[in-house]
Amino acid sequence: MTSTPPVHPAITDRTAQPYAGIRRTVTMQSIPEIADRIPEIIGWLLGRGIAPAGAPFLKYNVIDMERSLEVEAGVPVGAEITGEGEIFGAVLPAGRYVTVTHLGHPDGLEAVTGAVLGWAEQQGLRWDTVDTADGERWTARLELYHTNPMEQPDMAKWETELAFRLAD
Repeated sequence: MTSTPPVHPAITDRTAQPYAGIRRTVTMQSIPEIADRIPEIIGWLLGRGIAPAGAPFLKYNVIDMERSLEVEAGVPVGAEITGEGEIFGAVLPAGRYVTVTHLGHPDGLEAVTGAVLGWAEQQGLRWDTVDTADGERWTARLELYHTNPMEQPDMAKWETELAFRLAD
């Protein structure tokens, strides 16, 4: 039996954030396929003289845990951009978000996410999401990676922030 991890979420206001991204449809098992594209996005930006403006992230757009997920790998930038090829420019929406920081192996993120979702339900909070035939469509459900794997190879020491947009 797995216990629910303790979580200490906060409700924060986030400003709109331009980013460069790549989108894929994956399964829970193949999420690394999209996460592994983050260095490619950073290289694309640096090759154009654009510095990242924050932590890289995964943005979960459509979630059907039993079938597939539409996920974006993204890197924040200082101003809106136009992408090319697979890389596109977009903007994370401003608004109120439930956020929580997880210190530990990324395998723990699923349990932390479940705990945050349960906490929000107890608080009577509503997510900015819509049910579709393909699954839940989220405006913004983010995993922000604050640890650089090249600087900290011990995954048990990684810091990841979860941020889920609340309905207006």
